Amino acid sequence: MSLIKIRKRSLIIETQFHEGGPVAEVPLKLAAACAVIENPFAGRYEPDLMPFMAELRSLGTILAQELVETLGKENIQVYSKAAIVGVNGEMEHGAVWHEAGGWAMRAVLGEPKAMVPASKAVASAGYRLMVPVHYIHASYVRSHYNSMEVGIQDAPRPNEILYALVMGTGGRVHSRLGGLTKDKVSVNDGQR
Repeated sequence: MSLIKIRKRSLIIETQFHEGGPVAEVPLKLAAACAVIENPFAGRYEPDLMPFMAELRSLGTILAQELVETLGKENIQVYSKAAIVGVNGEMEHGAVWHEAGGWAMRAVLGEPKAMVPASKAVASAGYRLMVPVHYIHASYVRSHYNSMEVGIQDAPRPNEILYALVMGTGGRVHSRLGGLTKDKVSVNDGQR
């Protein structure tokens, strides 16, 4: 029997044209694919979360594929993941998404090297979470440090978890603060 019971899904897309300066030649698109599921461990302590984490890989793959279909695989430059656990759950129920969501994005995107940033919280329905993103091939590409807000008005309910994956098509629209740029990535260790 599956541990994953989806109540609803959501796809959020932001298109940013400028930040008060000139209009970008190519607008920045950020997208978040979210799924609200029943928390199979709400209200109780479960010592072994590994089967749940393994099963969540399939949900991660569905969400990652939706983002690739939305943005185009060749356009994706940033990524991240997030979890909001309803108040009858615990932080560890969100932490299982680190491996499951991160693994799914890497597999769908062709194994980019940079770590997948994350954000998580235990909170009430309607909570909004700022999710950090960065460049998929090197974590230190400063121009691509950004964030996207994720949340759903009626989720997560106390016995639910909201899982999200975030991808985007580039760095900040008016990035001009120096540092490593994506064209200068050379070490290929996921950092620089």
